Amino acid sequence: MRIREGMRMAAGIDDIAIYIPKLFVDASDFAVARGVDPAKMQSGLGVSQMAIVDTNQDPACLAANACLKVMQKNKLSPDDIGRLYVATESSLDESKAMNSYVIGMLEQVYGEGSFEHCGGIECKFACVSGSYALYDNANWIRAGEAENKSALVVVSDIAKYDLGSSGELTQGAGAVAMLLNDKPRLLAFDPKVTSTSIKNEYDFYRPFGKETPIVHGQYSNLLYLIQVRNALEAYKRKALSTGLIKLKEGETVLDHIDYLNMHLPYSNMGKKALAYLVRHEWRTTPRWKKLIEKIGIEEPRPKDPRGTIESILADADYMTKDHEFTKLFTKTKEFQDVYETKLASSLIASKMIGNLYTASLYLGFRSSLEFEFQKGVELEGKRIGFGSYGSGSSAMVFSGVIQPSYKQVVKDMNLEAELGKRKKLSLEEYEEIHENKRSVDDSILEPKKEFVLVSVATAPESSGERKYVFSE
Repeated sequence: MRIREGMRMAAGIDDIAIYIPKLFVDASDFAVARGVDPAKMQSGLGVSQMAIVDTNQDPACLAANACLKVMQKNKLSPDDIGRLYVATESSLDESKAMNSYVIGMLEQVYGEGSFEHCGGIECKFACVSGSYALYDNANWIRAGEAENKSALVVVSDIAKYDLGSSGELTQGAGAVAMLLNDKPRLLAFDPKVTSTSIKNEYDFYRPFGKETPIVHGQYSNLLYLIQVRNALEAYKRKALSTGLIKLKEGETVLDHIDYLNMHLPYSNMGKKALAYLVRHEWRTTPRWKKLIEKIGIEEPRPKDPRGTIESILADADYMTKDHEFTKLFTKTKEFQDVYETKLASSLIASKMIGNLYTASLYLGFRSSLEFEFQKGVELEGKRIGFGSYGSGSSAMVFSGVIQPSYKQVVKDMNLEAELGKRKKLSLEEYEEIHENKRSVDDSILEPKKEFVLVSVATAPESSGERKYVFSE
């Protein structure tokens, strides 16, 4: 029997699979080599290990491997899939979509032409594109276009920064594949409340032909917070007008969201985002006055509260005071309770894997499900909020409810087992891979039961053509 929202068909995430490369750099070794205090890296960024792709891996084969895992786990055939979307900011071609590469790889396992009915595109809007892909496919299902088929939405990226740059400390790689249908076992999306905020910005971008991005770190971090807050305001208006959430005296919308998953360029950014949103939501409630008394100092305000991001960042006195206030605020029992109950579990995987760009939000969701379940928490009926951000810039806030059958899926989640045996790279090996000094056929590890890249053509008439194989 299908779940329905009034007269509308439900849509949501039925299952989720991850694929993470087996190579990693230890953050402590990395910090020492770059002259950074390892303890500061842990406390400031929340990074312990960063997954690194081998020479025979790219975002397309990461995506294909995640797709294969979710299909095999659920014993699905190509006929069960109606759409396959790939969201990435690590695009391989300015014309050819990455989902076509993925379909080509999957057809090596399922047979030539087996996915020819399967529509889809590559989505790009930095790290928020996976959320737009989910929204598009959820509406495809709600509209009745799916005709009993599921959609695969895959988020796949390689976060790579220039050697010696500040961003180099926040790298990572991996893919998350999500199976969507009208009878989801994991999460049913809340209808009519998905909200966005968009603005033309240059906080983080990668021009054509450049392998690594141009990053304005402080600017991008603050823009992330502002854009997600704007999207949350729009979400709140929709949630109240549709009756999804009913606020009592002194309550905020965050009181009605049991878990929050935030975009995680590094795990501690999730905590910063939570603190920013909680401050914004609590300011108008009676609890705020009591908190200010406990903290002992007033919340600072910039000289020009309606100024530009540049003017706020240039206000050195405000920035210093705000940093101090935030530290004191996050140490309060009130904030710690929110952090531990709503966010902390979603950060565990990120600390072990690093930045996955489009996939970071959904790795966090996967992490939260596993580690809350391990704690013995009953998740059925819990509302999950998502704060998605993509530079350039756009934010999306949406939510969903954990379904009664979630245990069928979550009971088998085991991040450590899925990561498997990993190889720690020396800094020399890491730098060889980073600087493309090793060829595709000179991989560190021998591939096993996975798709890998075997060649990239260089002849003028076929330049850039990529060939993949499934290695038994």
